[in-house]
Amino acid sequence: MQLVNVDGELTILGYAVCILAMILLFAAAALLYRRKHESARLSTKQLVCCAAVMALAFVTSFIPVGPELPYGGKVSLFSMLFICLAGYWYGPGVGLTTGLAYGILQFLQEPYVLSFFQVCCDYILAFAALGAAGFFWKSKNGLLKGYLLGIFLRGAFHTLGGYLYWMDYMPENFPKELAAFYPIIYNYSYILLEGLLTVVVISLPPVAKALKQAKRIAVE
Repeated sequence: MQLVNVDGELTILGYAVCILAMILLFAAAALLYRRKHESARLSTKQLVCCAAVMALAFVTSFIPVGPELPYGGKVSLFSMLFICLAGYWYGPGVGLTTGLAYGILQFLQEPYVLSFFQVCCDYILAFAALGAAGFFWKSKNGLLKGYLLGIFLRGAFHTLGGYLYWMDYMPENFPKELAAFYPIIYNYSYILLEGLLTVVVISLPPVAKALKQAKRIAVE
């Protein structure tokens, strides 16, 4: 069986291999890091805190900040930050797991299915990627570094899905000379705009102090 057909498109086996490779990459990275830096089991407090940030992320994802962008997409009320907090508090193992659960929750709330791989790109892997913020959980300015990594990776998975499945849905008013960059522009426009607003807010001294206090409470 082939991974790519004669038209250069992924076959079913090709999709399966891609999905498996990405999942294994996430799992291996989280496992290796977890063995060095994290305890083997989640405490009740960790479960409660992760459930809390998931709930906050879910609610704020439906609260727009400003109007819808010209080519689609909207900026939410810092929803990505809350998932990144799980990784920032407890490391990448917990962060990726929380993001994965959140992605499934988003899919169940508003499922849009073109294929299994599209669901992985748009929901499961994209939101799990926010948990990669946990790779900086013990670094100086770890929340900022982790947040930027998380939103970049989320955008990358959305963009991959865009190229594979959403090019035919490009708006008629989208500039033709930029058509090849449509998935990048569409996805990163709202992700980076929300990211910029979030970075500004979490950099404010009172907010930064409150976030540090929240981490102390979460990890004690």
